[in-house]
Amino acid sequence: MARARLIFNILFTRGQTHRYGSHRSQLADLHLPSGSRASGGPYPVMILLHGGSWQKRYGRVVMRGLVRDLLRRGWAVWNIEYRRLGDGGGWPMTFADVAAAIDELSELGDARLDLSRVNILGHSAGGHLALWAAGREKLPPDAPGAVAGPPRVRLERAISQAGVCDLAGGYRDWGGGALKALMGGSPDELPERYAAADPLANVPLDIPVLIVHGVLDATVSIELSRRYTRAAGGSVELVEIDGEAGAHRAHIDSRGAAWAEVARRLHPDALAP
Repeated sequence: MARARLIFNILFTRGQTHRYGSHRSQLADLHLPSGSRASGGPYPVMILLHGGSWQKRYGRVVMRGLVRDLLRRGWAVWNIEYRRLGDGGGWPMTFADVAAAIDELSELGDARLDLSRVNILGHSAGGHLALWAAGREKLPPDAPGAVAGPPRVRLERAISQAGVCDLAGGYRDWGGGALKALMGGSPDELPERYAAADPLANVPLDIPVLIVHGVLDATVSIELSRRYTRAAGGSVELVEIDGEAGAHRAHIDSRGAAWAEVARRLHPDALAP
């Protein structure tokens, strides 16, 4: 039954695709509520960033289960694709893409979108990118994604699901691994890059942060999220999920305990009855 539901979500949850660049991965899907939730808006907007070790074999389709649940709750959803490792991604392209995709929201000119209520949420590698994007105003002017002047899309809150909140810590945990490929080297070799790309280097953010992470997560250690939370202080809420309910991929199952912790903290005006 779970597999059947996943297949249904992937096949039948389709939005309107918009391009923010010429590369095949520079696109995002805009989803709007329908049925009883289709009041015409304006709807709060959730930006979604999928994970998958920043690699091309994973794409935005894995977030469609969450898309369906957010639509049911009255949210518009901007589900982003970006260049990944093996398909033109890595430093600085992946970061530039995420920034461009977020800014593209301001160009849609859709009155059904409430751009004063925009949240950003990412899972795993997408959790890293969500927290990074929420700190773009702190970046040096020459960094990819840096904001010159007022942000084109102002974020209200950042949410990380089992995210890589600490790039240097992740590099140590994995002996380089996907992070070496993403960044082009180690924190010692490329300190300026890590200073611009690591969420831990830009705490605290100017907006609230919610982190949900499994205690027994064998893919991304919860210690990365704990370290981020300690460094950021009171602006971050960390919710720890025990047992299999906190398994790494369980976070993108809209029926699971991990997602339930996120859902009940969403803007009250957008909650389903």
